[in-house]
Amino acid sequence: MPASDRPTRLPDSAILEKFGALPDWTLSDDHRVLTRHLAFKGFAKATYAANLAIWLADATNHHPDIQLGWGYCKVSFTTHDVDGLTELDFDCARRFDALLASGK
Repeated sequence: MPASDRPTRLPDSAILEKFGALPDWTLSDDHRVLTRHLAFKGFAKATYAANLAIWLADATNHHPDIQLGWGYCKVSFTTHDVDGLTELDFDCARRFDALLASGK
């Protein structure tokens, strides 16, 4: 990948500004990971949420870390290439929120 195509890690000031628009997400203490924890009454709906995150990952070629179990799904975005958050992480978080909202 040419250097001009590589994602750029956002400065903390931009991260905090963008994070303010994501009320359902948490930000790691080191400002490197966005996480959304979803709670459900059962396993099937948690699996559906994980599948939405997987579909989004395939569509954007940006792959979150996903934890799944009975009654929960946890999705975390970071850009491993820059060891932190990029514009793409925030875009994917917003898109994931929109996918969840469209399924209600």
